[in-house]
Amino acid sequence: MRSNSQPQTKNRLIVKFLVSYILLMGGFLILIGYEPVKQIIDINGVYTTMIVKLSAWMLAPFGIVEQVDGSIIRLKGLALDVRFGCNGLEAFLIYTVAILAFPAARLKKLVGVLGGFFILQFLNVLRIAGLGLSGIYLKSYFEYIHIYIAQGMMIAAALVLFLIWLNYAAEK
Repeated sequence: MRSNSQPQTKNRLIVKFLVSYILLMGGFLILIGYEPVKQIIDINGVYTTMIVKLSAWMLAPFGIVEQVDGSIIRLKGLALDVRFGCNGLEAFLIYTVAILAFPAARLKKLVGVLGGFFILQFLNVLRIAGLGLSGIYLKSYFEYIHIYIAQGMMIAAALVLFLIWLNYAAEK
């Protein structure tokens, strides 16, 4: 006779992960978008400024950067407006919330969040720079690259990174 407790325990853990994930994501999105919090610190604005400056710095050797103004990188013949969803914060939140919701040791969570932050931001800066270069040198393909390739890249990167972290978190 088989025990029913193991599938029930597994189901409870899955439900706990999903509920934790939804609550944490909701909390972080409120924290980012809630006006009283934004008046104290605009997390999305600070994050976007960092990404825009790093992306412009990466594009500088190509001699195509004309100006950086807030969330906009003006290139020769193109302006990139880096907003939420494009700045990598959304992908980082998806990744971070998954780590925080998953039952693992705090140190492993800390390593995952910090390591993931740097990896995802590096990939995102490369992505934005690549979009800038494609907008200048592959103008006719820019929209396709932006919509069909670049938009999903960060979410896919966050998922792959989370799967790698799961493997690390499972190690004893």
